[in-house]
Amino acid sequence: MAAQKNAHPVLTRRALNRATLDRQLLLRRSARSAEDAVRHLVGLQAQNTKPPYYALAARLDGFRPEDLSALMESRAVARMVTMRSTIHTHTADDCLALRPLMQAGGPDRELKVFHKRLDGVDLDRLAALSRAAVEEKPRPVKELRTLLLAEWPDADPLALTVAARCILPLVQVTPRGLWGRSGQVALTTAEHWFGRPVADPPPAPDETVRRYLAAFGPASVKDMQAWSMLTGLREAFERLRPELLVLQDENGVELFDLPDAPRPDADTPAPPRLLAEFDNLLLSHADRSRVVPPEYKGRTWSGNQAHPTFLLDGFLAGTWRLDTGRNGVGKNSVVMTLQPFAAPTRAQRAALQEEAGRTLSVLASDVADHDVRFED
Repeated sequence: MAAQKNAHPVLTRRALNRATLDRQLLLRRSARSAEDAVRHLVGLQAQNTKPPYYALAARLDGFRPEDLSALMESRAVARMVTMRSTIHTHTADDCLALRPLMQAGGPDRELKVFHKRLDGVDLDRLAALSRAAVEEKPRPVKELRTLLLAEWPDADPLALTVAARCILPLVQVTPRGLWGRSGQVALTTAEHWFGRPVADPPPAPDETVRRYLAAFGPASVKDMQAWSMLTGLREAFERLRPELLVLQDENGVELFDLPDAPRPDADTPAPPRLLAEFDNLLLSHADRSRVVPPEYKGRTWSGNQAHPTFLLDGFLAGTWRLDTGRNGVGKNSVVMTLQPFAAPTRAQRAALQEEAGRTLSVLASDVADHDVRFED
C-alpha cells in the first residue's frame, strides 16, 4: 500500500504525445510571432536552410517565410552550432547564452573526435587567428581554411575549420538561410554579429531545464540529456524537484514537468502536421516512442539523409517531398507528394490533403499551380 501511495501519476503514451504536441505548438496553430516561437522552442533545427521555415509553417497561424527572413536580416535571430553540435536557428539572446552552456555537450565532444587530426596545432593560437580573421570580415569556410593552412600546412584541412567552429561561437551570416535567396556559408563570431558578449561564465542549466520542459515536456533527465548531450543534469533536476511536478510513463520512468504546463486529455484531437527533416519534435527525447511508433523507427532516413515527415493522430505516419520545375513537374508548378507508411482512413486522407494544400499556400505562394499527390 505504501508503494502505491508514493507512486507518481502515470501518463499513457497518448497522453504524453498530446502534452508534447501542445508544447511544440502542433495541436493547434499558435498566434505567437516567429521570434517568440523560436524563443519558446529553444531554437529550430537548421542543418539545411529550409527546415526552420517548414517548422514554423506547421506551428504558427498566419506565418509567412518572409517573417523569419526579416528576423535574420535584422540580426534578431541567427544560425549557429549549439545542441548536439548541430546547426540551429536561435534568437540573439540564445546564441549568446545557450552556446556557452551547450559547449561541453556538443562542440567540445566534436572537437575530441578530431583531436588526433590536430596533432601539432596550438588550439589557442588557432582560436586567436580564426577570431581575428572572421571579425575582420565574415569568411567563407574555404577562405578560413586557407588562412589556417598557411599557419599549419601539414594539418588536416577539415579538422582546422571544425576546430575553429567548435572553439569559437561562430554564426552563419546572411544571406545564408534567407528565404528564396542563396548564399554560401560565411562565418563571424556571435559577439561581432550581435555587438554583445557571450555569457561568461556559462549560465547554470536550471533555467534551460525549465525552458526544455516548457517546450518538450513532460520529460526525463535522459530526455534532456539526449536533446543537449550535456551530462550531470540530474543535479539541476534535483535542485528544481521541489518546484516541479513528478510523473512517470507506462514503463515507470520518472518524468518531470512544470506544474502549470498544459497536459491535454489523451483523446484530444491532433490534426495532421507536415514537419521538416530533423524537426525538433523527432530528435529531442531519449525515448521517441511518444511520437514515433516502434514499427516506424528508422523509416525517415536514407543513409545520412533525413526526409520531411508528417503526423497523423499525433504520431509519425509518413514522409513527403516537394518537386518544383523538375521530375516531370512544370516550371510554374509545385507538387507535394505524400508517402504514408500505412493506408490512412478516408477522413485522415482528406484532412492530410487539406493540410498539405495549406502548407503549399505558405511555402509556395509565388508558384501558380499547386498539386498534392499520394504515393501509396
